[in-house]
Amino acid sequence: MQSNDYEHHFDILHNMQGIVGENLNYLAPVDRAWQPTDYLPDLTAENWQQQVEDFRVPAQCLSDEVLVVLVGDMVTEEALPSYSVSLNLIARDYEGTNDKPWAKWMRGWSAEENRHGDLLNAYLRLTGRVDMRSVERTIHHLIANGFNPRAYPDPYNGLIYTSFQERATRISHSNVAKLAAAQGDANLGKICLRISGDEARHEAFYTLMAGKVMDVDPEGGILAFREMMRGLIAMPGRLMYDGKDADLFDHFAVVAQRMGVYTVHDYAEIIEHLIKTWAIASRSVCGAAAKAQDYLCKQAERYLSHADRIADFQRGLPPATFSWIQGRAV
Repeated sequence: MQSNDYEHHFDILHNMQGIVGENLNYLAPVDRAWQPTDYLPDLTAENWQQQVEDFRVPAQCLSDEVLVVLVGDMVTEEALPSYSVSLNLIARDYEGTNDKPWAKWMRGWSAEENRHGDLLNAYLRLTGRVDMRSVERTIHHLIANGFNPRAYPDPYNGLIYTSFQERATRISHSNVAKLAAAQGDANLGKICLRISGDEARHEAFYTLMAGKVMDVDPEGGILAFREMMRGLIAMPGRLMYDGKDADLFDHFAVVAQRMGVYTVHDYAEIIEHLIKTWAIASRSVCGAAAKAQDYLCKQAERYLSHADRIADFQRGLPPATFSWIQGRAV
């Protein structure tokens, strides 16, 4: 595409300000929104020590595998500053206080997402189950390393990326909630379900906005979707590093796959979901967009055809050690 095509895409997003404004209710009003302290011991209470002890006890039952996927999810959430910078491509909020709907959404979304890392961080710190200095070093590295969702220079890519990624994080947090509850930690189960609920609202907004783009500019939208799917969707935590393991994200991803937290099947399901939600197959397009349409409609099947083989391969990999859990191997 030429640069003037991207400017046309920016114009279309700008003309959607009214639609965005009508859907800002996908953000929870601050005075009614949950906060991390709602799910943590009250350290100002007279019985704070007992509250902390009661909070810590069920966490002792969590397996190393659950701890690894939980830390990986938490580190990813804590790198929010990098994601906000990258996705400002959509809002173009250069002042930082712009009052247009897109800018309001991006700041409100960032504020809601910020609570996720705060809550998971506090949970892990209070339970004492992981090496917090190693976790903190990993967060520091990830934010310093930055993040490239491969959205630039087309703003459509940012909407497609967030539609995909918010669904992926919803699935991941929801599955960790199930594992935590099954292993006896109802506190963590509630925490992860609450975070998953936020991701569901955010997913609904981004998917709706990307769908509006497909309605207005089906050829541009389909070409952008194909561009994003030519390679694997860039996972936001892929540059995580703890100062020791150069392949930390890959090792974390293998544990997540083995535990059923986020799998190749999930990846394929998300593609299939977006294809149906955006009615890709029924869009009337021609030329390059028609070829992209055909490519996209076969993507989920391609991944599913390899899913079992990849799962079998990963089950056969040797355990990896994680500094997050004092160098134990999983």
